[in-house]
Amino acid sequence: MKILANDGISPNGQTELETAGFEVITTRVAQEQLINYINEHGIVGLLVRSVTQVRKDIIDACPSLKLIGRGGVGMDNIDVAYAKEKGIYVINTPAASSESVAELVFAHLFGGVRFLYDANRNMPLEGDSKFKQLKKAYAGGTELRGKTLGIIGFGKIGQATAKIALGIGMNVVYSDPNIEKASIKVDFFDGQSVSFEFKSIEKSTLLQQADFITVHVPAQKEYILGKGEFDQMKQGVGIVNAARGGVIDEVALIQAMEEGKVSFAGLDVYESEPSPEIQILMHPKISLTPHIGAATAEAQTRIGSELAKQIISLLK
Repeated sequence: MKILANDGISPNGQTELETAGFEVITTRVAQEQLINYINEHGIVGLLVRSVTQVRKDIIDACPSLKLIGRGGVGMDNIDVAYAKEKGIYVINTPAASSESVAELVFAHLFGGVRFLYDANRNMPLEGDSKFKQLKKAYAGGTELRGKTLGIIGFGKIGQATAKIALGIGMNVVYSDPNIEKASIKVDFFDGQSVSFEFKSIEKSTLLQQADFITVHVPAQKEYILGKGEFDQMKQGVGIVNAARGGVIDEVALIQAMEEGKVSFAGLDVYESEPSPEIQILMHPKISLTPHIGAATAEAQTRIGSELAKQIISLLK
């Protein structure tokens, strides 16, 4: 049986599948050629990440498909319900990249409170001529320890983010209508652990309490954070979005930064991705990454292995 990993797969995942008797094809097929390629080669499993779109046209036109796999969490690029109606397995890897995304959130947070996003732009240009001025400009940093992190969406990634926050001494609050209670266990290097119990609070309460807010929800039809939500936040709040573009109103975000309501933002995803708006890319208060939340060697290894195990279980 042939598996097309159209957006790639880690070497360990490929090896596990081949050892189980699958033929793994890693050729990158253009979206418009995908139907023909699947049919010509009798592909039974299609693996994607965030680039390839698997919509009704592919599902209807490719009778050989038995499985669609997403290397990651969000499946907004797949018509999941329709595929399942047609008897196709749809799988993803919800746990494999949680820690990687959570660490990126804190890369943005640590960089935000110490102005690294701006210092790394200006030091190469003016560090030799305006060192003292830059030192003064970036001297007003703050610490994360002792501050409150508000997490909107408390699934696996939200909980992984909470673990890091607790580990560095932050207070954590969360809002998730689907997860009323949660127990978070923070493991340390020497085998010790500490457990914390949480209850979901109203989003409006979180907005009022949090010094920093990070969003971990699937793609939405409406904004999770828009002008009304920004108006409720503390003055000088920091915002991070490593979830999906379109969950934050970027126009309202820029306005909130211009007014001083938001001190900085860290964005890994964008409303108009893969062509983010120039106002976002050039804004001096935004820390930017190009949708790399799960892009660590460790996460990709876990994703490949998790996909392989599910495929072997379902198709063998």
